[in-house]
Amino acid sequence: MQIDTKLIMQLRNQTGAGMKDCQEALAESDGDLIKAIEFLRKKGAKIASKRAEKEAKEGIIYAYVHADKVGAMIELNCETDFVAKNENFKNLAHDLAMQIAAQNPLYLAPEDVPEDILIKEKEIYKEQLLAEGKPDNMVDKIIEGKINKWYSEVCLLKQQYIKNEDITIEEYINEKIASIGEKIKIGSFCRKQI
Repeated sequence: MQIDTKLIMQLRNQTGAGMKDCQEALAESDGDLIKAIEFLRKKGAKIASKRAEKEAKEGIIYAYVHADKVGAMIELNCETDFVAKNENFKNLAHDLAMQIAAQNPLYLAPEDVPEDILIKEKEIYKEQLLAEGKPDNMVDKIIEGKINKWYSEVCLLKQQYIKNEDITIEEYINEKIASIGEKIKIGSFCRKQI
C-alpha cells in the first residue's frame, strides 16, 4: 500500500516518531491515523522494555519557570552524552518540567509513595465508603480504584500529559525512548511556587 507523504508528515508531527517508523505504522494500519498512533505506542513500550536494563548515566538538569511565580527543575537521564545534547531530548526535559510546574506531582511513581502515606489514604477512603453505607465486600475493590485515581494525580509517571491527555507521562516517555533509541529516566525533580 502506498502511503501519502502528507499523512506520514501529519503522523510525525503528532507523535515525534521518525519518518520510517511513521511510514511503517501507517502501512500496518492501512492508513488509519488512530491505529497508526496506537501501533507506535505499542512499539515504543516494547523498545522501552528492551532498553530498561541499560544504564542511564548521562543527561541534563533542566529548569522551567512560569510567570516568575512557579518553577520546576528536573534531572533527566539518558545513556549517552550525544543524546543529552540532542534537541528532542531537551524538548522532552522542557515538557516534563512544564508538567511538573503545572500539575505539582508529589512522587515519581506509585512505588515511591511512602507506605505510611498509602496506608493513611486507604484508611480515609475506607472510612468514607463505610460512612456512605457501601457493602463490606465491595469496599476493597472501590479503594483499589480510588488509589489508582489518586496515583494519577500525585505520581508524575501516572499523570495525564498536559499537551495530550490521551496518554500518560510514562507513555510519553516511552514514545520518546522509541524515537530517540536510548533509555530515558527521570532522576529527580522539584517544584517551587510563590
